[in-house]
Amino acid sequence: MIFHVIGITDDTLPFFTPQVREVIRSGRVFSGGKRHHEIVAPLLPEGAEWIDITAPVTEVITRYRAPETVVFASGDPLFFGFANTLRRLLPEAEIKVYPTFNSLQTLAHRLVMPYHDMHIVSLTGRPWPLFDRALIERQPKIGVLTDRHHSPAAIAERMLLYGYVDYAMHVGEHLGHPAEERVTTLSLAEAARREWQQPCCVILTATRQHPRRCGLPDAEFALLDGRERMITKMPIRLLTLQALQPYRREVLWDVGFCTGSVSVEARLMFPHLTVVAFEVRPECDALIHANARHFGTPGITVRMGDVTEVPLDDLPLPDAIFIGGHGGRLKEIMARLLPLLADGGCMVMNSVSANSRQLFEEACTRLHLTMEQPLRVSINDYNTIEILKCTKQQS
Repeated sequence: MIFHVIGITDDTLPFFTPQVREVIRSGRVFSGGKRHHEIVAPLLPEGAEWIDITAPVTEVITRYRAPETVVFASGDPLFFGFANTLRRLLPEAEIKVYPTFNSLQTLAHRLVMPYHDMHIVSLTGRPWPLFDRALIERQPKIGVLTDRHHSPAAIAERMLLYGYVDYAMHVGEHLGHPAEERVTTLSLAEAARREWQQPCCVILTATRQHPRRCGLPDAEFALLDGRERMITKMPIRLLTLQALQPYRREVLWDVGFCTGSVSVEARLMFPHLTVVAFEVRPECDALIHANARHFGTPGITVRMGDVTEVPLDDLPLPDAIFIGGHGGRLKEIMARLLPLLADGGCMVMNSVSANSRQLFEEACTRLHLTMEQPLRVSINDYNTIEILKCTKQQS
């Protein structure tokens, strides 16, 4: 099977090179979105068959049976485009691509903005994590592909909620369409109040640079009932993260998060990390969200309830677990979480008593976990803390 994938814009009178015009003239089976069909219908040969690309795409793929199919796709078909879908679902097919400018390139051209340094994120049919990561990394120029759920207004609202206010937003609607194209530059607050037309894309440019933070001051956290001792202190927090080795991990579970200080610090220092936080005390739910907003760490998944009882099968599985609180049920918690922990993953706990250390050691022995040498730390007039760590061996 051969696919000729032709990139087009929203221009109602598209320009094609002689080579592309010949591909269209000699084609018999064509495919694309409904919008693409409206644009190219006058150019198709008489008797042409058209296959609409609609969700689910896997069903569309089963309709491709002709030896050659001409597919129309938006912009550059290899830029988050349909050519990638064909490569993934039909790896044996021959694919020939005839690109045009993608929407972010076109928007940059309209703005006369260099785009070689742009960080690209697609929110088209995708969730927020990669966009959140770009914010936490303080990327100075972010290009965003949108959809109706992740509109410019929704993007602006999320940025304002987490304190990323020092960006200007540039929005391109119906780029390439001679009558409907609109390019707008405005503040996030203005963007959040507007209604936007699809298709559109966004470029965010920082109006001021902020350094990324490390070692968040304890005094800036909202605390449980104002109790200073109910937070993992900053030096301990950093040593705990060092033990968890988040730079080489993908998913961290924070069990018994209380204020969420470990989750927030981990997310801020290691934006690639997926963080899931658990807590039984309902009053802590508001705390972690308040602290995440204050420090600018979107994307922490919060699961309220007893970690030994709540459903876990819908969550990304951890390769690192921090046990910040266990309510005397440490062995039960470790036994529940061990089958979910990736091979080579670790569990870390901060112990303030000989009893909790003994429980940890006994659990490690029973579960065949390899325990590392504890690290003893004393800070000011606080109790000495031991940072305990164990590792699950490779199967």
